[in-house]
Amino acid sequence: MVFSDLFFLFVFLPAFALTYMLASLIDKKLLSGEGRQSNMAKNIALVIFSLIFYAWGEPVYVFLMIFSVLVNYISGLVIDRSGKHRRLALVAGLACNIAILCTFKYLGFFAATLTGMGLSVPDPHISLPIGISFYTFQSISYLMDVYRRQSPVQRRFVDLLLYISMFPQLIAGPIVRYGTVAHEIHDRHVSATDMADGVYRFLIGLGKKVILANQLGEISDQFLKGDMAGLSTAGAWVGIVAFTLQIYFDFSGYSDMAIGMGRCLGFHFNENFNHPYCSKTITEFWRRWHMSLGSFFRDYVYIPLGGNRRHQALNIAVVWFLTGMWHGAYWNYILWGLYFGVLLVIEKYTIMRWLKHIPAVVLHIYALFLFIVGWGIFKFEIAHLADFTRMGTFFSAFFGHGAALGDFASKMAVLNNFWLWVVAIVLCMPVRDFVARLFAKLLPEGGALHAGALLVTRVAISLVALVLSVALLVGATNNAFIYTRF
Repeated sequence: MVFSDLFFLFVFLPAFALTYMLASLIDKKLLSGEGRQSNMAKNIALVIFSLIFYAWGEPVYVFLMIFSVLVNYISGLVIDRSGKHRRLALVAGLACNIAILCTFKYLGFFAATLTGMGLSVPDPHISLPIGISFYTFQSISYLMDVYRRQSPVQRRFVDLLLYISMFPQLIAGPIVRYGTVAHEIHDRHVSATDMADGVYRFLIGLGKKVILANQLGEISDQFLKGDMAGLSTAGAWVGIVAFTLQIYFDFSGYSDMAIGMGRCLGFHFNENFNHPYCSKTITEFWRRWHMSLGSFFRDYVYIPLGGNRRHQALNIAVVWFLTGMWHGAYWNYILWGLYFGVLLVIEKYTIMRWLKHIPAVVLHIYALFLFIVGWGIFKFEIAHLADFTRMGTFFSAFFGHGAALGDFASKMAVLNNFWLWVVAIVLCMPVRDFVARLFAKLLPEGGALHAGALLVTRVAISLVALVLSVALLVGATNNAFIYTRF
């Protein structure tokens, strides 16, 4: 089940909302007392629907997730209670999390790699559980934060299960650190403003996914799917630029929907994107793109390895090798991670020292070109080291050695979708900030006129996003989120 699905929007979500409101009444009338607000019934309702959500497509793997939570629950209790065995419990918990991730995500990759090296290793044919990378990293976050005494241990299994399995962010992030929501698991309140902001954010994300990402995906697939034997240079550029925009609106749209639903439930998830394509360097890009993953690797890998204090280049290489591996059990993701790792090291000793002397427009062009090249590596999955044919065909065309310089198909893909391209490019920029400043200039902030104009604008945008999304979802065949497979 995915958020941008008619069943989710018109069956699952209303059923959950009704159950959650009933649970809220139970908490208020029956379980609260002596000035203390209980969230027990709401938490149980959220856990039940989260398990249903996850089990909808993969009923077997819901037991794997519950087992993972149980291991982390026990490890957390031992870490909190025992001074003597704290480190051992942490290592055991981390080892179990990493073992689960490696078994289900990388065992087939390792078998194929060894077979390619001449060793006969049978392929275990284990399918990848959806969202395993996200919930495993959240489990690691929990253990590390409890070990460092940065967050309290969770003493109720059902509440830890809530944190790990919460359906708004379960299958594609953002990676919610335990410390971010630890307090809100037990004590959260939802105001009318929270609800309005959450619904608006959800519908913005839905529009990003259905109206923009899905249509851009069709353009990208037109040129970059199949063997691409007749790919022109123009076709390579149109295809990869469409993918560059698609992956941003797809993933940031999911994050918006997750943040919006979380807000409606009283949870405040951290932002995951901050207009990354406005960046002037690769370093800045990775401070703006998938920020929850970047902060995870920074706090739990880069800084413990030594950070900027010692072996900085090696630490960056390790982090980016792991970042590539995290994205998938394919060689192109490892290459993609190392590509950005090398660029970051080079920037550290060159461009970052000269930023003030380089025109902003030159930096933007430099960064955009390198992003696009990176997405070219990311796009073509390579299971075996000898299987670079499609990627090689793409980059040959991309750099001017295609079947032709231009073709009719690429021209029509631009002209027939002209407004899609314009809207997508404009919405990569901080339009919301611009509109907010414009409102503040035209109408005094805090006044009734300002509030009314803002409300009307939000309602209009929400309705347009909802109506267009539903219309496009009727009969849609390609609607999966890109990051659900990671």
